[in-house]
Amino acid sequence: MSKREAADSRPPPGKKKRSLKKKTQPLKRATRRIWAYGLATLAVLAALLWFRTPWAERLQAYSFDSLQILAPRKIESLPVTIVAIDDKSIAALGQWPWPRTDLAELVRAALRQQPAAIGIDVLMPEPDRLSPQRMLERVGALDPAIERTIRALPSNDAMLAQAIAGAPVVLVAAGVPDATGRTLRAPPFLVSGAGTPPLPRLGGVVTNIDELDSVAAGHGLISVEPSNTLFRRFALVADVNGTLAPALAIEMLRVALGVPTLRLQVRGDAARGISVGKDFVPTEADGAVRVYYSRGDARRYVSAIDVLQGRVPPDALHRKLVLIGLTGVGLRDDFHLTALGEAMPGSEIHAQLLENLYDGTLLVRPAWAPRFELAVFVALGLLLIWATPRLKPLVAAALTLVCVALALGGAFIAFRTERLLFDATPGLSLLLFFGVLLLLTLAESRRRRKAMQRAMQAERVESARVSGELEAAQRIQTGLLPGPEVLQAEPRVDLAASMTPAREVGGDLYDFFMLDARRLFFLIGDVAGKGLGASMFMAVSKALVKSAALRAPPNADIGTLLTAANAEIARDNAAMFFVTVFAAILDLDSGELAYCNAGHDNPLRVVPGEAALRRIADGDGPPLCVVEGFDYRGATLKLQPGELLCLATDGVAEACDAAGAFYGHERLARTLMRAAQPGATAGDVLGALQADVAAFAGATEPADDLTLLCLRWIGPGHAAAR
Repeated sequence: MSKREAADSRPPPGKKKRSLKKKTQPLKRATRRIWAYGLATLAVLAALLWFRTPWAERLQAYSFDSLQILAPRKIESLPVTIVAIDDKSIAALGQWPWPRTDLAELVRAALRQQPAAIGIDVLMPEPDRLSPQRMLERVGALDPAIERTIRALPSNDAMLAQAIAGAPVVLVAAGVPDATGRTLRAPPFLVSGAGTPPLPRLGGVVTNIDELDSVAAGHGLISVEPSNTLFRRFALVADVNGTLAPALAIEMLRVALGVPTLRLQVRGDAARGISVGKDFVPTEADGAVRVYYSRGDARRYVSAIDVLQGRVPPDALHRKLVLIGLTGVGLRDDFHLTALGEAMPGSEIHAQLLENLYDGTLLVRPAWAPRFELAVFVALGLLLIWATPRLKPLVAAALTLVCVALALGGAFIAFRTERLLFDATPGLSLLLFFGVLLLLTLAESRRRRKAMQRAMQAERVESARVSGELEAAQRIQTGLLPGPEVLQAEPRVDLAASMTPAREVGGDLYDFFMLDARRLFFLIGDVAGKGLGASMFMAVSKALVKSAALRAPPNADIGTLLTAANAEIARDNAAMFFVTVFAAILDLDSGELAYCNAGHDNPLRVVPGEAALRRIADGDGPPLCVVEGFDYRGATLKLQPGELLCLATDGVAEACDAAGAFYGHERLARTLMRAAQPGATAGDVLGALQADVAAFAGATEPADDLTLLCLRWIGPGHAAAR
């Protein structure tokens, strides 16, 4: 029966699965909500990254700048020398602008060093106001002879034109958005391939005076930008009203190499690069390149006054690309910010661009980079969507940091090893995305916590209701069991019984009542199961057995009585309960005991004067409701005066201690022998058995109901003596 009870105490497999499924459903719904909101957020962030909003463009530029700040370019060679019109030169020759005769002398001094090309990074759109003829106009009327002599002198612009004529000198032209009416002089530009690349389009240019431009070997574009503009990208070619014009750096290379034409290579609607003779400079789709900056370096500079006075080393300008530019403190308008955060003269920025072209160290932003970055962002985002609801917040945060570190570390390694530019914005966006996921997860946790609180409150209310009902059922069940007052006036027998349920209500039963003046009916039973169902079946079984006993004639066999009870109990037993029963009728005058055992533990007999226990071993059959229509047969024995019967359910022998050991029948027998001493009442024996079982079990939760019934037959003659 214990096995059957253990099986009955476990929920059916289907019910357990349904319970687990019911518990996991809210968690799955919460996870799906986080996934849905996370996917929507991921889609929005991906769209913002893909469509290049202004803030995303700025963040991308800052991320590229950060890479350069972390690992500036190391100078490999110095192919460019800047002839600086610096504070030292201005102190020696006077304030800027100098007479163009001084600039002509500077060009001649530089040419004597045989440079590869000279670029004059000074725009001269108007005639020199310090020319003798312009000075004459300011002074007014002079002696005619002096005036004729002055007018016969060459102008300062003519002197500069003579200096640059026939020399590898490149002058600059400033591109502007609107038409200026100035004539653009540009070298022939051939286009290889079909398509119209998105080159910068300019409405016009600001050029030098024609007297200078007409004799220059080359003309290169410079941009007119505010001094606080960050120079990151340079367009090497621009479309000026349909005419392709090169940037200053490309034009200086062309002049230095002595190449008559430049070639723009196009593939589809994108520029591939510019060929300068046999050299090819790759560009981005709009013809621009990205400069990889080094820190400012004084080795790039020589002072203009030192060049004029011949105090520069012989190799400072020889076969070099020479840039004449302004660097004096009073000329700070020509300084611009770079990606390194340094303010540099425009001439040094052009020099660094030329170094990049010469050494092949331009930065590369692959055309496929945006798609790759977006794919990495989406992949890592999906990983976080999957992982964040499943992991603890600290673990999820660590995973996010690992993802961000992978994205940023990969971008830095690609930059450091291959000069490839990958945007760090998607990687940093993962932090924002994780923040959203964390908020969603916390919100769902709070929602689940509130739902659990509501469920717990409802469960407490339901538990209180069920507890109240169980308490009422316990009171009812206890009320169904007979009390000691039933035999209080009967001196021929001493009987004590108790039932301790494992739960609020139990499936054990006992009963005793007088059939007539001399016959006592008593029984003990155990329903296979515990809890409310077993207690209800116990009440029904007890009532039907009592009914069968009261209806039976005085000389009826007790086996016949149990046969009738079995038929009654089994009639409406849809739950397939069964019950073990030991029932007996004791003749209080003669001590004759008629009994029948339906699958119950055999009662123990303590016979006065005997050192060993006896056990009733006959008159048995299967439990009630196990075999339909079973014909039970009873047995009889004669008790001796003072003999004690002990009936127990298997909750006594199967009581467990903390180690899982059973109380056992042997310990029950030993305790019974010690307790059933002459003079001990049935109540004393019952109390001793209960105390020993309780001491053995300790705080261990009872596994089964515990029921005991102790009966001592005193007999009519001994009753008077007592």
